[in-house]
Amino acid sequence: MDFSVPLFLSQYRELILVVFLFMTVLSFALYGIDKQKAKKGRFRIRERTLLLSSFLAGALGSFAAMQFFRHKTNKRVFRFFVPLCALLQTVFLFWLLCFV
Repeated sequence: MDFSVPLFLSQYRELILVVFLFMTVLSFALYGIDKQKAKKGRFRIRERTLLLSSFLAGALGSFAAMQFFRHKTNKRVFRFFVPLCALLQTVFLFWLLCFV
């Protein structure tokens, strides 16, 4: 099987990893902030924003935050979308680290 790598991926591998790390931390923080706001009955972070942060390379942080804060675990879209994104992003990172 040919695992040829587009040139831009090999050139920007470290940058891609930094972006994933940043988005993971940001997503985790967003879920934590939203949970605290929910407990205090304050204005919340939009679900669309939380899902977008998951989609944009932050799914590992979102998934960890869902478990850690027990937040959004009853919402069907979060139970399906976040783990799916986390799986796809993990596969991509594995491929990036092992084959690029």
